[in-house]
Amino acid sequence: MTTLLPNLQPAEPFYPTGDGAPVAETYDHFYVLAIVLEVLRQFLVDRQATVLGNQFLYYAQGFPRLRTAPDVMVIFDVAPGGRDNYKIWEEGQVPAVIFEMTSESTRKQDEGFKKTLYEQLGVQEYWQFDPRGEWLPEQLRGYRLRGEAYEPITDAQSQPLQLRLAVDGKLIAFYRLDNGEKLLIPDELAAALSQQTAARQQAEAQAEQERQRAERLAARLRELGEDPEVF
Repeated sequence: MTTLLPNLQPAEPFYPTGDGAPVAETYDHFYVLAIVLEVLRQFLVDRQATVLGNQFLYYAQGFPRLRTAPDVMVIFDVAPGGRDNYKIWEEGQVPAVIFEMTSESTRKQDEGFKKTLYEQLGVQEYWQFDPRGEWLPEQLRGYRLRGEAYEPITDAQSQPLQLRLAVDGKLIAFYRLDNGEKLLIPDELAAALSQQTAARQQAEAQAEQERQRAERLAARLRELGEDPEVF
């Protein structure tokens, strides 16, 4: 008779996808978070990478309380697409770049605990952005990992992203290093598309006017007994 032994393997803990806390402190912080997320997602759409916003980052298997929720994180060499949360041991990659939209209530954690954590995890670049300029005089501050420690970024360039960053009011502007082109935000993309549509419609209307003019000229020449094909 076969005796079935109970499965003594410990069950994997539950890793929540949210904590019920607000996504951002103010509308300005939420808006820049959403814009950075979408701009970088579009920029990396053809890459083996993912861009996540305000998702839990779990960094210690078996310890669901050891987590943080970066405002925006970019991870390379993983399957594209969204995640409800991100577990480093499952994906096999640490985020390459992390952005925190810092504020008066989060600045101590952003500059203290989170900076130390990202440094220890091996996050290549860590950027802090203060959309209201409340406590960062430069509004945008970056750190790059050199060896095992962060050093301030002085050239405003992201090496993993190959982008130059600049303050644009309450937003971060991104420019490609290879050609200098700005990565357009959704409003700018919509405006550019509207301009292209208007230019195309104008060109089509002008072409139609030219066609009608040519037809009228041809008809007049035929009335005069001339062959339009000769002209």
